[in-house]
Amino acid sequence: LASRLKTSVISNLSLATSRSFTIKSGFPVGSARAWLSDTDVVPERMPLSNAKRVVVKVGTAVVSNSDGTLALSRLGALVEQLRGLKDQGRQVILVSSGAVGLGRLRLGLAKDVVANPANVIDRQACAAAGQGILMSTYDMLFQRLGLTCAQVLITQGDFLSRQRYSYLTDTLDRLTSLGVIPIINENDVVTGCHELDTQRVFSDNDKLSALLAAGSDADGLALLTDVEAVFTKPPDQEGAERIKVYNSLTAVEIGEKSSMGRGGMASKIGAARVAALGGVHTVVASGYDLDNIAKVFAGADVGTLFPASARPNKRQRWLTFATVSEGKIRVKAAAKDRLISSSAAQALLANDLVNIYGDFPDRAVVTVEDQDGVEFARGMVQMSADNMRKEVQEAGGKVTFSSAHAVMNPHDYVILEVF
Repeated sequence: LASRLKTSVISNLSLATSRSFTIKSGFPVGSARAWLSDTDVVPERMPLSNAKRVVVKVGTAVVSNSDGTLALSRLGALVEQLRGLKDQGRQVILVSSGAVGLGRLRLGLAKDVVANPANVIDRQACAAAGQGILMSTYDMLFQRLGLTCAQVLITQGDFLSRQRYSYLTDTLDRLTSLGVIPIINENDVVTGCHELDTQRVFSDNDKLSALLAAGSDADGLALLTDVEAVFTKPPDQEGAERIKVYNSLTAVEIGEKSSMGRGGMASKIGAARVAALGGVHTVVASGYDLDNIAKVFAGADVGTLFPASARPNKRQRWLTFATVSEGKIRVKAAAKDRLISSSAAQALLANDLVNIYGDFPDRAVVTVEDQDGVEFARGMVQMSADNMRKEVQEAGGKVTFSSAHAVMNPHDYVILEVF
């Protein structure tokens, strides 16, 4: 394996040096921005060319061959492209799948056996065997190019807990400030049982990369996949057209998901929209084209762009994207109007409640509905469901001392209609 890796890295370095580019003045040879001048970049892509912190996500189909072995030439080219981003002064985070597939090959298990959703233990065993292979390969490639990487394994609980979420994003801040490239993957060794893990913030690494990009204040996200972009219909069908810029009105006919990973095009679109709503300019593009990472962050017209919305603050992003609702509360029309229309944040009071659904503790994140049952906010409650019910029943619709107590503090909720 070491011999194959060395040969692959050398061949990729030779390939990179043999390519000829038209160099624009002011940028180092081989840099992404050397291919394009600012006048070549369409306005909606300019934020990507100026992105300071970027996240790159590669899926199983990109890092592995169809037989489950490592795609060494693509991995070597990937690391070279990341070095190019670092040479431009950017901070880089990599989200990489592939551990389960590599572990399956090492353990000699059949693909259909591991793919069976009921076979949780074999999948977790494959993740345990494969993560070391994946990370050691990355570490060797990064070291050969003078870069330092760090492994970060994520679980659902790292997002559900506000404190752990803050520690995670602070750690990523520190690693990137030290010039390190964090390599992130879901910790499938302990989170492979999706049936028992009912509170799921993300279901695959597409959504994980979107949440991390938004939570870490990234400026750009490249979701690399096995197709060139988002198309109006599966690209192998007649009449399929590339969507250059995606918006909420865009119609897409979804095909089958990847045979090698958990995600598909629907997953890519959903993740890209989450990242964009979190303030991150996102592009879905092919991971098979060795130059696409540089092209995406040079502002070239590749893949499908999901333009970023105005960035919410970090607490709003956590409540909106990184939590799972543990219950619901229904509020009066006047309360909804007060929360939405007020220029200053307002507390939600016990007297504002119409009904409480579910059995949740204090400090839980719950859905806030209007009287028609439509969710318009999400927030963290200050009392349990049982205590809320007692206060509503005791007040009987009248404002009392206890019913004037805050159910949600002014800065503990987010209005979803804003996004």
